[in-house]
Amino acid sequence: MKKIFLLAAIGLLLSTTLAAAETQYNLRVDGLACPFCAYGVEKKLIRTDGVTSVAFDFEKGLVMVKVKAGVTLTEAQLKSLIDDAGFTLRSMSEATP
Repeated sequence: MKKIFLLAAIGLLLSTTLAAAETQYNLRVDGLACPFCAYGVEKKLIRTDGVTSVAFDFEKGLVMVKVKAGVTLTEAQLKSLIDDAGFTLRSMSEATP
């Protein structure tokens, strides 16, 4: 029983450490109104090395991009990807996921 508890505690510790190592970028993007619009943006972003997930908040015009630990995306790089998808990047900030 002690071994199971110890393994569970170690697993929880490792998963917390790994999640904390990710970086999240919050992108304010003009023109995102529906999932179909977002699909083009998601395709561009998810193909970028190090990107692990892309999520959207349509009401706020926000795209949340998570990247692996040690991966950094520049504003110029993100602007280019959003522009290529046909939208306009208004601002970018880093956040803790």
